[in-house]
Amino acid sequence: MFDIEAQLKKLTTQPGVYLMKDQYGNVIYIGKAKNLKNRVRSYFRNSSNHDKKTQELVSKIVEFEYIITDSEVEALILEASMIRKYQPQYNILLRDDKQYPYIKITIDEPFPRVMKVFKVKKDNARYYGPYVSGDYMHRILDYINTYYPLRTCGKIPGAGRDRPCLNYDIKKCLAPCFKPVDRQMYLGMIQEVMDLLEGKVSSTIELLKKKMLEHAEQMEFEKAAAIRDTIVAFEKLEKSQKLYTLDESERDIIGLARAEEKACFMVFFIRQGKLLGREQYVIDALEDVSDEVLMGEFIERFYANAMIIPKEILISRQVEEQELIEAWLKQKTNKKIQLVLPKIGEKAKLIRLVEKNAQEYIEKFSEKIEAERERIDQLKSYFYELFMIKMQRFRVEAYDISNIFGAFSVGSMVVFEGGLKKKSDYRKFNIKTIEGANDYGSMQEVLYRRFKRGIEERTGAKKLENKFDIFPDVLLIDGGAQHASVVEDVMEALSLEIPVLGMVKDRKHKTKALVYKGIEYDIKQYPELYKFIYGIQEEVHRFAIEHHKTLRLHAMTASVLDDIPGIGKKRREALLKHFKSIDRIKRATVEELEEVEGITKAVAEDIMDYFEKMKERNIDQE
Repeated sequence: MFDIEAQLKKLTTQPGVYLMKDQYGNVIYIGKAKNLKNRVRSYFRNSSNHDKKTQELVSKIVEFEYIITDSEVEALILEASMIRKYQPQYNILLRDDKQYPYIKITIDEPFPRVMKVFKVKKDNARYYGPYVSGDYMHRILDYINTYYPLRTCGKIPGAGRDRPCLNYDIKKCLAPCFKPVDRQMYLGMIQEVMDLLEGKVSSTIELLKKKMLEHAEQMEFEKAAAIRDTIVAFEKLEKSQKLYTLDESERDIIGLARAEEKACFMVFFIRQGKLLGREQYVIDALEDVSDEVLMGEFIERFYANAMIIPKEILISRQVEEQELIEAWLKQKTNKKIQLVLPKIGEKAKLIRLVEKNAQEYIEKFSEKIEAERERIDQLKSYFYELFMIKMQRFRVEAYDISNIFGAFSVGSMVVFEGGLKKKSDYRKFNIKTIEGANDYGSMQEVLYRRFKRGIEERTGAKKLENKFDIFPDVLLIDGGAQHASVVEDVMEALSLEIPVLGMVKDRKHKTKALVYKGIEYDIKQYPELYKFIYGIQEEVHRFAIEHHKTLRLHAMTASVLDDIPGIGKKRREALLKHFKSIDRIKRATVEELEEVEGITKAVAEDIMDYFEKMKERNIDQE
């Protein structure tokens, strides 16, 4: 039995991280300390002076352990990592744990690419974001893809490939991997894209107006109208951003508002002097926890996994251990980061504006927030009452396999955390070791690869990027008892104790029940649980089918025209240029095909004959 008094006497005076555990061995609190002996002993001395939250914590501690570090900063880094891993009950947690997308431009390449990413790497590329508003980011990317024929693939420019991809045929890419391209002209397009991403919306609007007039003069009114809509959207964006322009600097602004036992943190993201987006986090906070403690712990949690951190962070409350937090941020980013509490001037006005938004959010949405918490608590209770599964993080991972007669076999993983989709953690798997339509073997391969990689990330056995290190409370497998059983075998082989539930469908392919350890549970009598499981099952199936269709489409567009006798590179390009899509070529008549340069009547008839035979084969298969 763990003797707390005896272990307190053995504590070291060095810095480190301590873990408090309850009677079940669960980690319920993780903290850092400059002096482990003084800090840990303080929990068990003069407990009447502690706040209510700490008193409740101490009453549940039955043992503790600690890890020594070389410095306070290292202790803070380790603390953040372990809190993310264990999600302790008494630490301040950000339940959303959002991962925002960025736009990356590979300016270190001769012909740069523009792409959406979720990870910021220490490379020579340029990153823009984070984009809290997905609609805004996708509107920008749509605009870029529409008006700039930039390369999107990883093919090496100047490699002299035998033929370009479909994007070249439909004028979406200049194909520097296939033929010489004027690099200065290409870099000019990249500069225009960077101007837009850096907030210079006015110049982009002027370019769009010119394009709109050009289309109007050529009687292309649909194209002109589409550009007009884009102009209106960009003008609204520019107007909304100007409301918060301070200067050309980059900064985050964090405001805090409190209501009873809850606190709302509102974060505004300012980039190039423009408001890029905002996000809010509502957490449980007992009344006697000070604002300084709350603000300090929020900053630690919020920036623990942040990809880009600006040099200046405006805060509405002073924080405990500010110098330590700034030193941690400096070590994390290799640049000086300042936490600033402005009292007067424009920065103080910005802080008051963010606080006002935080106060309005917590007052306006408090009932909705509370209803959502009650829903989550009810779902947790269902898992415990029905299956004796205790949900700590309330993270659920669901898996499905999709294939057609064993071809293009793929696996999908979707994640729900806190009752909501966490799309940043979705993963796709192309089946590598299983041949044919073997769902059981494919499911085992996917789960083995996922958790084998996760174990390697957790143990540091290999230097890997953390993509699978967070483990779920429960696994949901699309299928019945046998599907769940083969996954249980994988968990046993990897020495993991993660409950596995099968999601069973009825004859109409609707969610019917959950199967656990060979026993089927009818969940229709629990409406909230049924709705939750139904949503997960539909989402994992949709994600699997979506990935499957993408693979099939790539395979088809790469080969379908090349398989037609008499169709070489030039005729393929001419057909795609004229009809714009494979589907329109399929529907074309012989006369319409003959209108294409280089297509004779005999070749047109061959094309018609080829697609007719394809159609017949598909009907036979059905």
